[in-house]
Amino acid sequence: MNNFAKKLVLASNSPRRKEILNDFGYCFDTVKSYYKEEKFEKFSYENIKKNSLGKALDVAQRVQGDATIIGADTMVILDSVCLLNKPRNFNEAVFMLKKLSDKTHEVITAISLVKVPDFKNITSYTTTKVTFRKLNQDEIINYVIDKNPLDKAGSYGIQDFLSINDVDNPPKSSFIKKIDGDYLNVVGFSISTFEKMLKDF
Repeated sequence: MNNFAKKLVLASNSPRRKEILNDFGYCFDTVKSYYKEEKFEKFSYENIKKNSLGKALDVAQRVQGDATIIGADTMVILDSVCLLNKPRNFNEAVFMLKKLSDKTHEVITAISLVKVPDFKNITSYTTTKVTFRKLNQDEIINYVIDKNPLDKAGSYGIQDFLSINDVDNPPKSSFIKKIDGDYLNVVGFSISTFEKMLKDF
């Protein structure tokens, strides 16, 4: 890891993003971003960039000295059109999971890096396709009650159903039948994309 990468600040309170960076040996500070995420009805790369870069820029204005600020945002897209944001309540979470049942959707995460003090920035995107098996009403309701996924886009966390070691052979009980692409991207942070961005930056 180079000296530039050692001075990292994560503009997120996401326990999943913290855990991924920790697992891969990165030293970083965490500073809460007060940027208000916008809720969009349709997906576009400009929209997801607006949220990830907005989080990073908000923290960058409050950090002194040389540092690289990390912002990220994840969106779940069904049928290339329908955007599934974080559910606002129990019923909306159940509704979203019903829509995902027996279908393939895309999970797109944007990562933005902002250099302090000059505010140079870059954003990159990672897309993973996730296929759900057919779900019944009871298991959807039980999952929402048990896991309360109101802080997750699409109303689910992939780590609730399979680990990175299970990607090629998901358990039969898992909601997820197949994953095509980067597992950690679905968790919320593609470490391979991040490391390539640091190198390019």
